[in-house]
Amino acid sequence: MTRTPESGSATIAMPVPRPAQGPLPVIIQGGMGVGVSGWRLARAVSLTGQLGVVSGLGLDMLLARRLQLGDGDGDLRRALGAFPVPAVAEWIVDRYFIEGGLADGAAFMPMPRLMLRPSRQSTELMVAANFVEIFLAKEGHDGIVGVNYLEKIQMATPAALYGAMLAGVDYVLMGAGVPAEIPALLDAFAQGEPGSVTVVIHGPGGSAPATATLSPRDLFEAPHPLTRPLFLAIVSSSALVTYLTRERRTTPDGFVIEGFIAGGHSARPRGAMTIAADGDPEYGPRDVVDLRTVQALGLPYWLAGGFASPDRLQEAKDAGAAGVQVGSAFALSEESGLDPAYRRQLLDGARAGTLHVRADVLASPTAFPFKVAELPHTLSEPGVYEDRKRVCDIGGLRMPYRNAQGKLGYRCPSEPVGAYVRKGGAVEDTDGRRCLCNGLIAAIGLAQRLPDGTVEPAIVTIGQDLSFLPALLGPHGDDYAARDVVEYLLAGPRTTAQA
Repeated sequence: MTRTPESGSATIAMPVPRPAQGPLPVIIQGGMGVGVSGWRLARAVSLTGQLGVVSGLGLDMLLARRLQLGDGDGDLRRALGAFPVPAVAEWIVDRYFIEGGLADGAAFMPMPRLMLRPSRQSTELMVAANFVEIFLAKEGHDGIVGVNYLEKIQMATPAALYGAMLAGVDYVLMGAGVPAEIPALLDAFAQGEPGSVTVVIHGPGGSAPATATLSPRDLFEAPHPLTRPLFLAIVSSSALVTYLTRERRTTPDGFVIEGFIAGGHSARPRGAMTIAADGDPEYGPRDVVDLRTVQALGLPYWLAGGFASPDRLQEAKDAGAAGVQVGSAFALSEESGLDPAYRRQLLDGARAGTLHVRADVLASPTAFPFKVAELPHTLSEPGVYEDRKRVCDIGGLRMPYRNAQGKLGYRCPSEPVGAYVRKGGAVEDTDGRRCLCNGLIAAIGLAQRLPDGTVEPAIVTIGQDLSFLPALLGPHGDDYAARDVVEYLLAGPRTTAQA
């Protein structure tokens, strides 16, 4: 991004580096989906003394759409009012805020899509949106807050992470890839220096690297050092642990070791892909992290995927972990960003024993297995998927490529098949691909309305272990809060008599 006078450049007093870190959290709330782990959920968890985490996916889209819905309680505009470059906040409000909200049946306005060299305003919106989410999660208390990103979405990473750091984020978590460049990126931004990550560009001659870069001087004339957050790499294999710790500049501050039953994206099985009778990929011993590898490093780690119980928490501690990461239990709590109707369907289906969550190896354009909850009228149903007109109007998962003439373009396996093939993509890669960008945003109540009057269908993700629900709901309850999850997990293992 080129700094220009109208970009609102300013000299500000940024936060000085904070003192040494306090006690490590026992519970990390998973950063789930798009907007499921929003600032309200993260704030509720942080207020309990544990690590509340916001999902960093699509925050520019969420900010713009929520402003178009009228920002009824004024939270977004209040947070934008604290953004350290007022001119940026002003143009965002001027462009997207609609007093009283969109008219019934109106579509959300189009958004700039991710690009290797984004426009100035696209970058500013990404930075501001991440600032807003962390600011609101941290507002009015001194608890710790983290943000979760996907390594796969490389083009957004520098701007998104810088915006979170501007708001004082305490932890950064990242999975769905190899986040080897994040420690150095955090170091650079903490010192007011430009930071970048490598972006893979595909083409007829193979893959080639490029960089996505952001310089603090794009926003500030004289940036001051920022506080460097701790970085936790989300991993699913011993090989990745070893790879990330081979050099100091790639070594994270800790790990979240995630099992394959966790919600959202999971790592592919190591070795050949084998599909079990239930349709899920088969995992084996090579897909289980050898904790001795992690223990030998002396870095803290948390276990995730099926650890939402006091007994499993104690099991994790006995294995040397600092604690556990829990996602699904928080995703179904009152503070979750899920559309209330989908949250109720998940709760009712789980209690009745009728809910099925499958690890779909085709659904995600990223080619990672993706947990899909089978709910009526969502993209989990083949008929809904087949009836949906394929469009790519958000482009959060697009990947850059170069054609035979060397021209840079962008493609996604879930876009219209003809367009993807014309861009050099293989037609078989489009089979079964769901538009996660539109589907996940629809799952939090922000679905786009198309020109023909139809509304984008949702796709809902959740973990495959929901055994915690009876304890949280009780025999007659039908709801619970994030605080209840924390209290349940910290209550201690059940005795034989209690069991």
